[in-house]
Amino acid sequence: MTALGVVFLPQLPPERLAGVARTADEAGLDELWLWEDCFRQSGIASAAAALAWTRRLRVGIGLLPVPLRNVALTAMEVANLERMFPGRLRLGVGHGVQEWMGQVGARAASPLTLLREHLDALRALLRGEQVSTAGRYVRLDRVALDWPPAEPPAVLAGAGGPRSLRLSGECADGTILTGGTSPARLREARLIVDEGRAAAARTEPHLITVYVHAGTGPDAARRIASDPYAGGSDPDCAITGDADAFAEGVARWAGAGADAVVLQPTVEDPDPEGLIRFAATQVKPQL
Repeated sequence: MTALGVVFLPQLPPERLAGVARTADEAGLDELWLWEDCFRQSGIASAAAALAWTRRLRVGIGLLPVPLRNVALTAMEVANLERMFPGRLRLGVGHGVQEWMGQVGARAASPLTLLREHLDALRALLRGEQVSTAGRYVRLDRVALDWPPAEPPAVLAGAGGPRSLRLSGECADGTILTGGTSPARLREARLIVDEGRAAAARTEPHLITVYVHAGTGPDAARRIASDPYAGGSDPDCAITGDADAFAEGVARWAGAGADAVVLQPTVEDPDPEGLIRFAATQVKPQL
């Protein structure tokens, strides 16, 4: 069954997260996703708080930009969260927005090389292995976690272009696709991911999470058209309307291969908690 989630946009002040997370937990939403956008909110800090405020909700970080993070620190933080809240963390990493990485002096000459090295080391550390590597960017000397998780969490990679999609299939446990991905584009992306999986002889499940621009109310179409993230999103890349329209829309992405469909509200959404209640109580029962 396809999981249903909602994004907590980083344009909202951090103090709003407690109410939003509790609403999602109480309403029965499957997943709440957080973004580590520069220079707004920390993904790890926000996820830790959201997990502590809730009982059953899965919390996704989509995504941590790897140029900002030493892989050993990422592994330590993720292992702590997984041990404290087993099975409830959804982790995504990516090469980050290059302009932002340049602003903090962390821009890599080869973002995909860095992402590959980070993914390989991070997944090995979370499996409890001792890792020594001397890559172009990631260098570890006999590093192992004292407290690895009992079961390593899936590590997803944010991907869009063919090379990053293929890399995700090779090196990650799942892929995060940005808002603006149509069902047709999702099918194409899945094929490219599968090429990477075949090249690496990987046969285990590969989770596909896709963000979908969404809005409710009479002005939803206008808000999506003017949203800076949506960029006047094609109607085939967004969901508006009543619960039936939302359920039909989610089914289109699920039918195209999504394991999780995460509704991405507009920056101007007047009621994030209302969207979460609507998704959990009116849309989810129809899926």
